[in-house]
Amino acid sequence: MSESDFILTEEGKQKLEEELYYLETEKRAEVGERIRVAREFGDISENSEYDDAKNEQGQMEARIAEITRILGDATVVAAPKRSTKVGIGSVVTVKMGDQERVFSIVGAAESDVRDGKISNESPVGAALLGKKKGDTVSALGPSGKEIEMTIVDISK
Repeated sequence: MSESDFILTEEGKQKLEEELYYLETEKRAEVGERIRVAREFGDISENSEYDDAKNEQGQMEARIAEITRILGDATVVAAPKRSTKVGIGSVVTVKMGDQERVFSIVGAAESDVRDGKISNESPVGAALLGKKKGDTVSALGPSGKEIEMTIVDISK
């Protein structure tokens, strides 16, 4: 999958659209005001408030460009309707050792491990794709150690 091929769930697309709207409206105005106020402090060559505001503006504009590119190139995948196999948009419960973990399989552009959203391109996500309830799969974990998982449930 090339870098320009983005896969998003409908929820992921909506979150990116909301972030883009916020950045283009409220955040741009806020940063613009910070720059205007910092200019009033005088000489901008030694004005740290101005430098900070300009750096924030640059980062914000880069994020706006990134989101615009992702939304322009993305393929939106609908969540599967009661599928028996793991796919993008599936919520999968797996048993790893003596504990259960729940993962949502999403495209790389919207993955967030802290929120339980793993990319279809990650070792764990790729290992789960296409598998059914009861299947046991293994994948390399972040530490390089092999992880064995048994699929307990597939929803969405």
